[in-house]
Amino acid sequence: MALTGSAAESTDGSGGRVHLLRTPEGGLQPQATVEDSGILHVAYYSGEAHQGNLHYARSVDGGASFSSAIRVNSQPGSAIATGTIRGAQIAIGGAGRVHIAWNGSGQAEPNGPLNPDSGKLGAPMLYSRLNEGGDAFEPQRNVMHHSFGLDGGGSIAADRSGNVYVAWHGIGEFEAKGTGQEGEARREVWIAKSQDAGASFPAERKAWQRPTGACGCCGMKIFADSRGNVAALYRSATESVHRDIYLMTSTDQGRKFQGTLLHKWDVNACPMSSMDIAGNGKILAGAWETGGQVYWARLDCEGHSASEPVAAPGDGKGRKHPRLAVNQNGEILLVWTEGTGWQKGGSLAWQMYDPSGRPTAIRGQQLGIPTWSFAAAIARKDNGFSILY
Repeated sequence: MALTGSAAESTDGSGGRVHLLRTPEGGLQPQATVEDSGILHVAYYSGEAHQGNLHYARSVDGGASFSSAIRVNSQPGSAIATGTIRGAQIAIGGAGRVHIAWNGSGQAEPNGPLNPDSGKLGAPMLYSRLNEGGDAFEPQRNVMHHSFGLDGGGSIAADRSGNVYVAWHGIGEFEAKGTGQEGEARREVWIAKSQDAGASFPAERKAWQRPTGACGCCGMKIFADSRGNVAALYRSATESVHRDIYLMTSTDQGRKFQGTLLHKWDVNACPMSSMDIAGNGKILAGAWETGGQVYWARLDCEGHSASEPVAAPGDGKGRKHPRLAVNQNGEILLVWTEGTGWQKGGSLAWQMYDPSGRPTAIRGQQLGIPTWSFAAAIARKDNGFSILY
């Protein structure tokens, strides 16, 4: 793939520790991950909010330039940006293979399972991976078979052993209305796991048996660390008002998960929020929104626990979509949006933390988050950070 210029911008005045980069082609909802070799992989969205396309590009020079974009979805218009939490998520597996999952749009094929509540076919949870030649994505596949009611965004993780995890929240096919719990309380987190680097996916299964519900129009995040442990964050939904953040962890490559309540939030509405998890070596951190403020905490898969939540400094009104990056020194960059909302863009802000978790003097703000979008945080090989927006 030939390299093309990227709209790299100047630093934030922090001595080069944080660089601002524009998403290739002015795309929305950038998702980024970096290989151990330093290659930067980016997925992003373009087109109409209800039926658009996903694209993939990579950079070998830290985002100074990007390769020509490759469309991810094999069916045009089968991705969705509306709500800011249903677009692509990206993961890098063994041998640097790229895996991407996303919520299918209303016209996406193959369809999702039948929704017995409505009698209509639902939206699918779609997956594709870069082919062996690295020049195209394989035809998109639906990995959702025994659950229905896909609403909020799904997520994807991959490890070096060939395991690929696609996660989402939905309702079990035998849990239609009138069978017990009602509304969002019926929702659960589901995981489809491939053990052959995405070549095949057995049917999904429930990740955890505890009936916490799941906030219908919120996203979630799943992540596999360098040791093969798996962590996931999602928002519960019980009794209409309990919209708490839960951490699920697995130390046996996703065979069994344990769950932990991380942060309570009682609100009688769906906040349309998203989460993030990032790691480097033995350090794993997660981030989320509660009450218009964004928080992060260190996660411990083996202890099935987390540190006390750390709030971003300053006024927390209207903060959403936190993203994290962890460098090799153990420093953490927290990035979030401010003022964004339904059909409304805003600005981005960031704060760096030292290895002990204390905020440093490196912080900043920048206008320019388009409608339905957010920023991505990237740890560079020189132990600096980049923000893609």
